Amino acid sequence: MTLEFKAKMRGNVLVGVNPMGLKQEVNNQIQYVKDQGTFEGPKKVLVLGGSSSYGLASRINLAFGAGADTISVSHGGGPRSEKNLGKPGWYNNIFFRQAAEAEGLIAKNIMADAFSNEAKDQVIDFIKNEFGGKVDFVVYSLASGRRTDPNTGETYNSVIKSIGQEVVGPNVNLQKETFYEQVLEPATEQEIANTVKVMGGEDWRMWMNALQEADVLAEAVETVVYSYFGAELNESYYNKGTLGRAKADCDKAAALINEDLKDINGKATVVVATAVTTKASSVIPFFPVYCLGLYKIMETRGQHETPIMHIDRIFRDMLFGDKPEYDEEGRLRPDSWELVPEVQAEAKVLIEQINQDNFNTDFTAWDTFMKEFLNLNGFEVDGYEETPVTYEALVNLKL
Repeated sequence: MTLEFKAKMRGNVLVGVNPMGLKQEVNNQIQYVKDQGTFEGPKKVLVLGGSSSYGLASRINLAFGAGADTISVSHGGGPRSEKNLGKPGWYNNIFFRQAAEAEGLIAKNIMADAFSNEAKDQVIDFIKNEFGGKVDFVVYSLASGRRTDPNTGETYNSVIKSIGQEVVGPNVNLQKETFYEQVLEPATEQEIANTVKVMGGEDWRMWMNALQEADVLAEAVETVVYSYFGAELNESYYNKGTLGRAKADCDKAAALINEDLKDINGKATVVVATAVTTKASSVIPFFPVYCLGLYKIMETRGQHETPIMHIDRIFRDMLFGDKPEYDEEGRLRPDSWELVPEVQAEAKVLIEQINQDNFNTDFTAWDTFMKEFLNLNGFEVDGYEETPVTYEALVNLKL
C-alpha cells in the first residue's frame, strides 16, 4: 500500500514526516555545498548530533566540501507503523550515508544515547578498527531537553526560562496561526543548574577526554561547539536566561578542553552562530517573532541563511578559510551579520509593528520561516516530486 505523507503540527511542534522529501532536502544541501566548490578541511570527522540542523549541515559540508569521512552519533528511531514513520533524523542519516558512500566516503551512523558511556565506547571502537585510528575534527551539536549523567545515573531536565524576572512578549502558534502574548516565568536556581547540566559544556568535555584517553585524537585536532548569543532584542529570554547560562558554561568547557589538549596541540572553539530555523527555533518562547522580523531584514540585505548556508560560511570562509572573526574571548563570531547595529535597529522597528493582522503576511518573513520549518520534516522541499513509496520500502532502508 502506497503511503501518504502529511505535515501535522501540535502547536509549534511538527510531527509528520515525508521520508522522500527528506531525501530531496539532503540532496539539495549536498548540491549547495558542491556548488561552492571544494576547500581544504579535516578528513576524519566525528559529529555528535549529526542527524539534523547544524549537525547534519556540518557533516554534509565537511564530506562534500572537504572530502571528509564522517561518523555521526544521534538518537531517534525509524518507522514503527504506517502511522508512526519515525524521526526525520533517521532518514537524514540514511540518505546522507547513501550519497557519501556513492562518492567513496565512509559514513558511519551510530544510533545511541550520545550522553552514555556506551556510545563513547562504540565510537572509540569504530575509530580504532574501521576509521583509520584517529579523528582530526569533532563537532559537538547535541540538542536535547534531558540528559542522564553516565557516571551517576541521575537524569536532568532543562527548561527555557528567564532568570530573575518575569518576561512578557509576543509569540505565535504555528498550528493555529494565532498571535498572542506569552508570559515566561523566572527559573529557580535548581532549574538553572539542571539546564546547565543538560545543555552546558560538561558532556562536550567528557567526550573529548574519553577520545583523548583512548588515543584516537589526531595531532592538532580541532573541536567546535555551537552557541548563540543573540542581541538586546532577545537577551531577556535567551542570553540572560537559562539558555544563556548553559551557553556560558560551554565557554568554560572550551577553556578546559584547550588545556586538556595542549600536549597534542589541539584546539576547542565556541562558534557563536546566527539565528536560523531549527526545531528549537519554533519552541523557544518569543523566538519565532524575532525570526519573522530578523529574516525579513536579512533577506533585503541578501544575507539570510539556512543552516547549510551558515555552516558552509563558517567552515569554508572562517574556520578553514582566511576570513575568521574572533572576539576577545576567542569565540568564532559568524553571527556578526545578525548583530550589525543597522540590522538590529531595523528588526526592532519591524518587530514592534508585528501583530495579529500582519504576522503571517509578507510584512514579515512568515513564508520563509514556515517553508524552512516544514523542510525540516521533508515538506515543501524544492525539487521534490511525489514518489510512490510503501511502508515495507521504508522499513527496509539500511541505516
